[in-house]
Amino acid sequence: MALDHRIGAAAGVAGPVCFVGGWLTASTIRPGYSNIHDAISQLARLGAPHRGLMTAAFVGFGIAMPAFAPTLAEHLAGGRRLQAAVTLAGAATLGVAAFPLSKAGGGTEDLAHATCATLAYIGTALSPILGGLALREAGKSAAARTSIAIGVASAVALATTAFANNVGIFQRAGLTIVDAWYVATAAVILTEGTRRTLVPAGPAPAGPAPARPGPASLVP
Repeated sequence: MALDHRIGAAAGVAGPVCFVGGWLTASTIRPGYSNIHDAISQLARLGAPHRGLMTAAFVGFGIAMPAFAPTLAEHLAGGRRLQAAVTLAGAATLGVAAFPLSKAGGGTEDLAHATCATLAYIGTALSPILGGLALREAGKSAAARTSIAIGVASAVALATTAFANNVGIFQRAGLTIVDAWYVATAAVILTEGTRRTLVPAGPAPAGPAPARPGPASLVP
C-alpha cells in the first residue's frame, strides 16, 4: 500500500476518534450537561466552559475526513460521489467550528451554524449509503446491505433531531453509527495494506514450465 493511502486510512480512524473523544470528554467535565437532551454544538457555544476542547474536536474531524475521502473512494470503487460525501462531512464540520452558536441564540451566526450542521449531516448519512452501493456493485452483498442500513438509520436519527426533545441522543446515534463505519472501513484498508506488505507476491516464472515427459519418451 502506498504511503498516501496509509495516511488516508489512518485519518479515517483518527478523525472519528477525535470527534467522539472530544464530545465525550467535554460533556463529562461540564456540569449540568446532558448527552441525551443537549446537542453536541452546545459544548462549543460561545461562552461555554471548555469550548476550546469541542472546537478542537470539530477541527480534527474536519481536517481528517477530506484526507480519508479519496482513499475510501478508491478502496470501495465508490468514485467521486463517495469522495464528495465524505469530504462534505468533514468540510461542513469545519464550518460548524468556524460558526459556533452565539451566547444569546438566534441571529446570523446561528443560521450559519445550522446550515453547516445540516450539510455535515447530509454528507455523514450519504457516506455509508454510497459506499454500500459500491460494495453491491462489487458483489459484496452482505457488506452492502449493512452499509446502506447504517446510512439510512443515520439519516432517520439525524432528521429526528429537527423536532425531538431529546436532541442529544438522536444526534449522537446518527453520527456515531457512521463514525464507527468510517473507523471499520479504515481499519480494513490498513489491515489489507499490512498483509500485502508482509506477504509480497512471489517472482513470476522466467519462462514456460518444462513439459513432463510423455509415455513415448520413456521408451528407450
